[in-house]
Amino acid sequence: KQWYQRRVRVKAKNDSVSALTGGIAGLFKKNGITSVHGHGTIVTPNQVIVKNNDGGRTTINTKNILIATGSEVTPFPGIEVDEETIVSSTGALSLKSVPKSLTLIGAGVIGVELGSVWQRLGAKVTAIEFLGNIGGMGIDLEVAKSLQRSLQKQGMKFKLNTKVMSAERTADGIKVIAENKKGKQEEITSDVLLVCIGRRPFTDNLGLDNIGVAVDKRGKIPVNERFQTNIKNIYAIGDVIDGPMLAHKAEDEGIICVEGMVGGVPHINYDCVPSVVYTHPEVAWVGKSEEAVKEAGIPYKVGTFPMAANSRSKTNQDTDGIVKVIAHKETDRLLGIHIVCSVAGELINEAALAMEYGASAEDIARVCHAHPTVSEALKEACVAAYAGKAINF
Repeated sequence: KQWYQRRVRVKAKNDSVSALTGGIAGLFKKNGITSVHGHGTIVTPNQVIVKNNDGGRTTINTKNILIATGSEVTPFPGIEVDEETIVSSTGALSLKSVPKSLTLIGAGVIGVELGSVWQRLGAKVTAIEFLGNIGGMGIDLEVAKSLQRSLQKQGMKFKLNTKVMSAERTADGIKVIAENKKGKQEEITSDVLLVCIGRRPFTDNLGLDNIGVAVDKRGKIPVNERFQTNIKNIYAIGDVIDGPMLAHKAEDEGIICVEGMVGGVPHINYDCVPSVVYTHPEVAWVGKSEEAVKEAGIPYKVGTFPMAANSRSKTNQDTDGIVKVIAHKETDRLLGIHIVCSVAGELINEAALAMEYGASAEDIARVCHAHPTVSEALKEACVAAYAGKAINF
């Protein structure tokens, strides 16, 4: 039965990937875009040579070049990934069976997302994280703790403030030696080891050094507000430049960059780019965390509302989570909104829209929200931020 259920899930995943990638090919055709499949190398500021996947070569002469090659998995020194028992995020999506036990090196966004999936499918998951919180750097710490509590209730185990010293294949599985901040070492053995310590820009072997495109020590390409590199007709967007590695950020940058090429005025407000962690419950945020606001010395106030007090969440029997709103103490302008709930990735877009237009907490609080909906929790948190107390809690 488990084998059949897994086969159905894998087929659904593969069908989704095929449909989405096929949709992009359809859009290329619809809009008259020529696609060339292979590895491209920039040989001059106006020429790219492609080593085609079919073995041939294509030379493309062009006025402008836009680098949007994305990112690749960051390797862990000394640990060789085989995508079978020691896997990256790529291999973790294609495991042949549900492992009885799974160890994660890293409890950032990718780690908790994939770890929670395999936990729900029946694996015993242990995450080893160097930081003192899950969710990676930049996440609001109160929100990170809320997510951690939810995942622990589901059975996930976390070892925070802990570093991995080594990993090796043994007859019993993959043995990891971990050490906490007090220097105490622990041995953890599992069927599968997932290495998920982050991603790095894919900028090697693109020919950037051929023409002198600047690259920083992290492999990222510095750009100006028009996404131009130090060579003005060569542009870069997405994971290869600074900022969070998010598909929707890259999409907006691509649109804005090309508009700028043809005479438009590029503008993007990075404070209003939302982030989502696709666990259950989901986590989403836009704007600054409480820690960032405090560090910047900005006077602020906080309003929170628990999903346990939300009518729709109660009737759905899905009450884990919280909405947290951070607003300027004097002007009431929204500075950051953080959500943990089953549909956080949907709710955050209302928050992003409000912040893009410079809304205050009171602005959202005075908008009539349909009842019963999960979105009422955002309204209630905004009421708490501007008035000091929510209505229904």
